Amino acid sequence: MNIKSTLLGLSALLLAGMVQAQDGWNFPTDPAKEAKARELNAAYTDYMQSEQYVEATKPLHWLLVNVPELNESLYINGTKIYDGAAGLVTDEAQKKIYQDSVITLYDKRGELYDNASKWVENKAYYSYGYYKDDAKKIADVVNAFEKAIEVNEGLETTGLYGQYFNSIYRNNAHNSAYTPEQILEKYSFIQSQLDKAEAAGKDVASTRGTVEQILVAMELIDCDFIENTMGPKLTADPTNEALADQIFKYSVQYKCFSSNAFLQALEMKHAKEPSFSTSQVIAMRYMQEDNTAKAEEMWTQALSLAENTSQKAESQMELSKIYAKQGKKSAARAAAREAANLDSSITSDVYNMIAGMYMNAYNECRAGVSVIKDRAIFIAAYNAYQRAGNTSGMAQARAQFPSKEEVFAEGMQVGQSLSTGCWIGETVTLATRD
Repeated sequence: MNIKSTLLGLSALLLAGMVQAQDGWNFPTDPAKEAKARELNAAYTDYMQSEQYVEATKPLHWLLVNVPELNESLYINGTKIYDGAAGLVTDEAQKKIYQDSVITLYDKRGELYDNASKWVENKAYYSYGYYKDDAKKIADVVNAFEKAIEVNEGLETTGLYGQYFNSIYRNNAHNSAYTPEQILEKYSFIQSQLDKAEAAGKDVASTRGTVEQILVAMELIDCDFIENTMGPKLTADPTNEALADQIFKYSVQYKCFSSNAFLQALEMKHAKEPSFSTSQVIAMRYMQEDNTAKAEEMWTQALSLAENTSQKAESQMELSKIYAKQGKKSAARAAAREAANLDSSITSDVYNMIAGMYMNAYNECRAGVSVIKDRAIFIAAYNAYQRAGNTSGMAQARAQFPSKEEVFAEGMQVGQSLSTGCWIGETVTLATRD
């Protein structure tokens, strides 16, 4: 007898005394078969401890076939042995046999022992490692993950959510297994699980990034999908905050800002958590649709929610444009001036706008009694262009000043004060174009 056989025999004798005192062991009643089982049980454990996994498979196989209910340790150790053996062999067919044996052991363990919560996640992990590239078995991988989630109400190892979603991606790529809506439901579930893990103090940034990259790679979502598939669902269920959050997130991610679905989702988000930025974007959307009343309402909200003078100035400037479009010229000028007071960097824009309003007011404001007084508004426009630093605009306005001859004909003098009248209501100094 060689040294190896002697050691195996000694281990068998030692183990025999130990296992007899342990619960859960079911050795055969037949003495010869019992002796064989004890010997091979000791043999495979010796091989396993010395990492001779291929050698360990032989006595283990006999035990699994002949005494499958010997002890749960056969299945606990067996998965380690067959996985280790798969890593040692180079023959692909044999490697596959060992890998399949790992999954078979988990299934058999599930039949014999009612404790799936202890190992079901491990089965999913090994399934992914073995079969993620197998189009015929990738659905089984997804099922393994979903069984683990069902049994344990989630995956304890949060990193496995990346593998789970990658399995979904591969199953869909190979087998067209899901509708886009189903994939998004699974994605949302994973995100919710990662949110819970993060709230519990776990670092899920890497896994979250992986899941998001996979979703992008699927190319499921575009603006048409958001508008025509997700949008009608939100319209049918306008209280669905989770769906609204999805639409908002995807719209931003894929730059789908012109869709009605995005606007509806954004309004729901704003109603729940009003902010300057949400008011701003909603107002801009309404302006695109030429809905000045709603745009005015949202910019007014934005002004009240502004966090700094720059945001207040922007709100006032946008309100000014809306008022001008609505024909509220005095209100437009007042808002524009307030914007310039808040942010001096936009002074030029403000007074260019005011000057333009004055230039366009001639037909509206002229009374037709005095050429000089009618053209006083161009002097007001000139002054506004001057404040804006717009020499070109100044020249255009000056070209509309009255002539010296017109001033003389009306018995007025250059340098005297004039009131523009009309809504402009400014006092200017009379000047001529020549």
